[in-house]
Amino acid sequence: MPRPLPYPVYDADNHLYESEEAMTAHLPRKWRKEFCYVDVGGRKKLAIGGVISEFVPNPTFEVLAAPGRHERWYRAENTEGLTLRELSGKPIPCPPAYRNGADRLVLMDQQGIHASLMIPTLASAVEERMNYDHALMNAVLHSLNEWLHAEWGFHREERIFTVPFITLMDVDMAVAELEWALARGARTVGLRPAPVPGYRGTRSPAAPEFDPFWARVQEAGIFVTFHASDSGYDRFVRMWEGGRNEALGFVHTPMKTCVALLDRAISDTMAALICHGVFDRFPGVRVACIENGSRWVRFLFERFELAFGQQPKDFERHPIETFRRHVWVSPFYEEPVDELARWIGASQVLFGSDYPHPEGLGEPLDFLRELSAFDAADQQRIMSTNLKTLLGVH
Repeated sequence: MPRPLPYPVYDADNHLYESEEAMTAHLPRKWRKEFCYVDVGGRKKLAIGGVISEFVPNPTFEVLAAPGRHERWYRAENTEGLTLRELSGKPIPCPPAYRNGADRLVLMDQQGIHASLMIPTLASAVEERMNYDHALMNAVLHSLNEWLHAEWGFHREERIFTVPFITLMDVDMAVAELEWALARGARTVGLRPAPVPGYRGTRSPAAPEFDPFWARVQEAGIFVTFHASDSGYDRFVRMWEGGRNEALGFVHTPMKTCVALLDRAISDTMAALICHGVFDRFPGVRVACIENGSRWVRFLFERFELAFGQQPKDFERHPIETFRRHVWVSPFYEEPVDELARWIGASQVLFGSDYPHPEGLGEPLDFLRELSAFDAADQQRIMSTNLKTLLGVH
């Protein structure tokens, strides 16, 4: 067991692996063929709208790459030039602690983690593939949220804060799902960092038509989690490299790295929230950017300076000031956390381990090594106080 810290650790980026029935057990029968698992050459694959999805190659998560196996890749220390598959090593069976909340609490005790946001894994792939039917999309996410509540709870022992996911495609359905989650104790809800799909095209999540959702978020005092997802930005890689219509989640090329899909999606989403005024209309709204890294913040701030210098009357205040009031960021362990803190302040930085994903940390508290430039007070803010405050834990 790691040496305990003198304060309770709050991890903003823990994950669970959904069981096969997570999105289907509560799905109305009329949609069972629209979202199902099928056998392809002896392996189960996810079929959405009759199309086999390869975004998550192993959607049942029966076997996995062990936590932290890809750390060398993400630290750019892959001196042997191994592929991600080679770095993954021998697969392991999915442990019970990755499937249910009771077993996970035992593991968290062993790791020295007091509390965490618990984020589903497969949910990140769904919205991009189901935008052709808003009612179906809501039904699938509601089935997932029902399973999350039953197996994990939305505030289990005030330690596991599971994130139910919502789509804004239909604002009335979104508000209804938000009300359902709030009634069961949710302290945050998840949105995809992307434009909102619609039958007549996409639009900003900060468009006035979504004000009923943001108004209820503000009234409830919860925050919104924007976790890395398939935001549809892989189309930009295909513009340069061609290839299939769907990029495999773990296939990387140098060009894909340079296009920086995660950075662009979350940067554009935060720009939309600020430029389109959601924080001006709802000054109590807070959002957290989880597993999107942090290198994008500096670039976005440069664009904010340019936009404000050109059109200051289009903003109620400097957009960087708005960002610092309303946005929290969880950096990747391989990034300079002290640089992020200089941009947004240590009070807005969240510790996130991405456990138990292979691209995350094998031992969550290893993140402390990245905080050597901070004094003890700021270390505690990042590792504990900031997320605890967002969650409203006393």
